[in-house]
Amino acid sequence: MFLIRLFVNMIAILIISYLFPGLISVDGLLPALVAAFLLGIVNAILRPILIFFTFPLTVLTLGLFLLVINGLMLWLVSGLVRGFSVNGFLGAAIGSLLISIVSWILSRVAPS
Repeated sequence: MFLIRLFVNMIAILIISYLFPGLISVDGLLPALVAAFLLGIVNAILRPILIFFTFPLTVLTLGLFLLVINGLMLWLVSGLVRGFSVNGFLGAAIGSLLISIVSWILSRVAPS
């Protein structure tokens, strides 16, 4: 299950970088794979902590602050992976939304 999810996220990153080259850029399959792996690790460990501490702000914005948190996670990963870059924070926020959408679509058609 983990490997399928990792592969789906890697494909989503590659699709978004191909469709929106000014938003996210990836230099190949290996940086996309490493970015997907680190994004999974960061989302599993750091994201719940940030959501916990920003819960009042998330409720106040009716959940829209989660886009900011997701963008921060993607931006953090882009700083850690050579060959994977995001164009600014706005690019990270939009990119994380698009990656989530594409990943969700791909996970619906991928066998589980």
